[in-house]
Amino acid sequence: MTSDVEKISELDPSELGKKDYWENAYKLELTNYADHGDVGEVWFGEDAGQRMVNWMSEHPEYILPGDAILDNGTGNGMLCMDMAEEGFTNVTGVDYCQEAILLAQKIRDEAGCDVDFQVGNILDKASPFFQKKFKVVTDKGTFDAISLSETAKTDKLTYIANTASILEDTGCGLFIITSCNWTEHELTAMFATHFKHLETIPTPSFTFGGKQGNTVTTVIFQKLS
Repeated sequence: MTSDVEKISELDPSELGKKDYWENAYKLELTNYADHGDVGEVWFGEDAGQRMVNWMSEHPEYILPGDAILDNGTGNGMLCMDMAEEGFTNVTGVDYCQEAILLAQKIRDEAGCDVDFQVGNILDKASPFFQKKFKVVTDKGTFDAISLSETAKTDKLTYIANTASILEDTGCGLFIITSCNWTEHELTAMFATHFKHLETIPTPSFTFGGKQGNTVTTVIFQKLS
């Protein structure tokens, strides 16, 4: 019998799955920030990040203000700063692009937020942040980008295993993901080796050709004990 994961088709590779694309994009955004104070693109819009932050602040049974939170693929760091503004005090943002981290640090310093930004890659366990355990890991577009790389099939498996490995073993570590490439069903199937589905946050929907869909999907997963 074919498993749910085996039924999921791989996405066609794209420039969005290449590191040099993001390096060049953030070099431009660094220049724009220096010239005009433009923080750059907020992936999936500000509402997508705010939905994630709101859910976290509304569920103290899972997340307390001082719990360690990692934002994976933080880009310009705006999601981290939204978390800090909401009262979360132990937030780390990582990105494999040095240029993204430089931009995030500049925006943080201007805003006066207390967030730790560092270069790191979820696919590389030599990254310094692997020395720490986190209560929550967030992702807004990073798994999507990895899904568009030439080596997506193996990289996605590494991503899932490594994400589980940096979450706390006790206290039911959470993984919160927003994706525009994958549905709730597909994400649940792919992450089932290390996570169980906890909740899906409602997101804007649309109807086309008599069928209903969502522009993005936001799912909360809990690490398997």
